[in-house]
Amino acid sequence: MWLVSTIPASARAVLESAALAHLVTLEPDGRPQVTIVWVGLDGDEIVMAHIPEHRKVHNIRRDGRVALSLETENQNAMGLTEYLVINGTARVTEGGAAELLQHLAHTYLGPDVVFPPGAENAPPGFVTRITVDRIGGVGPWASGA
Repeated sequence: MWLVSTIPASARAVLESAALAHLVTLEPDGRPQVTIVWVGLDGDEIVMAHIPEHRKVHNIRRDGRVALSLETENQNAMGLTEYLVINGTARVTEGGAAELLQHLAHTYLGPDVVFPPGAENAPPGFVTRITVDRIGGVGPWASGA
């Protein structure tokens, strides 16, 4: 695992792909809570959007330590499927969820998709921003590339 100040291009490519991310937050008693999320990038921050205030949002508000894992479609020379693991610190900001979900929907669902349905009446929701602390997994990013 590498400490990072910027996200390497190899990891950025995974984060900008349609790979679903497994987000791990911490419950009040320390147990992990895992959910699948769409992710994107805003500079060197990983972003995701939530319209209702889900459990993950409550957990992040209380404790910003998070982990993400994303599986790629690539296999390395040993035949192992490459995957990206990120540890970071998350914070929740108010508003902007519908706009970010629409942007991410183009990656995850297709260029002509309108998402979320009824976005014109959607509440402002929340955007989670993750500052990356460490990158690991199996792939070129694990070597700092």
